[in-house]
Amino acid sequence: MKLSVVCRKVYDYVRYDLKEIAFPSSLPDPPGIKKRRKLTWKEWYYVLKEASRLYAASWVRDIGPDLRPNDYKKTEENEDMPGGVNEKKKETESSTLEDLAVAARGGMETLKPALQRIYMTRASAYRDALKSFIEGYQEGIRQTMEKKEESESQKNGINSKKST
Repeated sequence: MKLSVVCRKVYDYVRYDLKEIAFPSSLPDPPGIKKRRKLTWKEWYYVLKEASRLYAASWVRDIGPDLRPNDYKKTEENEDMPGGVNEKKKETESSTLEDLAVAARGGMETLKPALQRIYMTRASAYRDALKSFIEGYQEGIRQTMEKKEESESQKNGINSKKST
């Protein structure tokens, strides 16, 4: 082979194949998808600045109103509305998930007690619900039996009056 052919093949390999191996291209977009416009340098800088600020804030366990003022404004508005109670419930659920995520980072030694805590909480909630259901069911049976006894005693009282 000639040197020029070898050089062209190496050049083509580096230009096309090696680039595809190192940085594979994604699948083409499906038809009907509108492409977004490219960001300007100013918009790109703003996005990078906001993303880095939020990334730095994510290392802090409690993200206060100074880092995310817009989120805290929304929660204050929700407290005034009846839906504010649901917002507080979501916060407690997320703290459980956060605790689980922190435990998962710590490995199996920290994850096992966290999972046991969750299972025990669910088991106690299930046990309490079952206990209240049984009590309600027994109360309903008791009321039905009392009504049945009252109606029988009334029938017996009517029958004894007729016989005399």
